[in-house]
Amino acid sequence: MRLEGKTAIVTGGGAGFGEGMAKRFADEGANVVVADLRGDQAQRVASDIGQQAVALEVDVSLAKDNNAMVQAALSNFGTLDIFVLNAGFTHKNMDMLAVDEETFDRIGDVNMKALYHATRSVVPVMEKQGGGTILTTASTAGLRPRPGLVWYNASKAWVINASKCMAVELAPKNIRVNALCPVAGETGMLADFMGEDTPEIREKFKGVVPLGRFCQPRDMANAALYLVSDEADFITGVALEVDGGRCV
Repeated sequence: MRLEGKTAIVTGGGAGFGEGMAKRFADEGANVVVADLRGDQAQRVASDIGQQAVALEVDVSLAKDNNAMVQAALSNFGTLDIFVLNAGFTHKNMDMLAVDEETFDRIGDVNMKALYHATRSVVPVMEKQGGGTILTTASTAGLRPRPGLVWYNASKAWVINASKCMAVELAPKNIRVNALCPVAGETGMLADFMGEDTPEIREKFKGVVPLGRFCQPRDMANAALYLVSDEADFITGVALEVDGGRCV
């Protein structure tokens, strides 16, 4: 059991990559707070896991909801060792001038401002406990951006840079910070990334991945498990590409 006795919060844990991570962590002995904007989905995942999980309906862009996640971890399990900021938001693949301001603001709130709120809630607890690990879900879009997703791409580049900056600043507190950079995956945002979900467009997207397939929740879960485990206790500031070779 690689995470025995540890407690993790996973945002966006009600589906896709977040669900995969929450369940993988639990399989390795962790207690898990499954947090999602869709409370019913969070509850479904927590129920699948069992007694070592609790569900929470949250909007990660709100400071009060980030505080609530931390309190849920502490009140239910007594500790907070792992925080995964996996919740994300994108705009539909389109001309950058066609993205309205409301959508732009939501991208900033969910992909960027949420990390600000999370660190203010999580870091003091981890520091008091003597350390911890923070993991962000960024994207290959922040490393090798493609047309049509300009504002989403930019937000993920921000996440990568912020994660690296945090890693340096928090290292003296024994808090590690890393980022995962998946290629397009079988999640609820896939259709938006592609613009239109057709067999032809799916094949086109797979065609830029040397290993020839989309990222799966298990791919992200396995990478996340390593980075949050004690096996990676000398790894911080990394943006790990989980992309089948897309960024080569």
